[in-house]
Amino acid sequence: MPPRPRVLIVDDEERFRNTMCKLLTVHGITAATAGSGSEALRELEQNSYDLVILDVRMPEMGGVQLLSEIRKTDADVEVIIMTGYASVDTAKELMKLGAYDYMLKPYNVEELLEKIDAAFDRKLARARLSGEESPGGDR
Repeated sequence: MPPRPRVLIVDDEERFRNTMCKLLTVHGITAATAGSGSEALRELEQNSYDLVILDVRMPEMGGVQLLSEIRKTDADVEVIIMTGYASVDTAKELMKLGAYDYMLKPYNVEELLEKIDAAFDRKLARARLSGEESPGGDR
């Protein structure tokens, strides 16, 4: 069985986090959640993830600031941005900061799963090129 990504879902809406976590788990993806930017940074410090699904609008620390902080500590983690608020300028800024992709809520499940797989494939390819240990799977 090929390795599956470890995903951290960061969103201030508990119901959204829990629903997405269950959805990913059903599809064989190991997922965890964080309800704020500071909680996400602590989780990323303590555990290894291949991918972060990140909400843009959150109290305390928004997605742009959190993505910037994530990049300072883990340049290899892929980040997919999800938001209910469409903004071309925000999307451009997030992509410049290194987000893999940007999706609007409500999201299409199949499209989300495809983006997760593509982001994980990119991370695996980068790891192979640099000769790193393979990400994903059990740690």
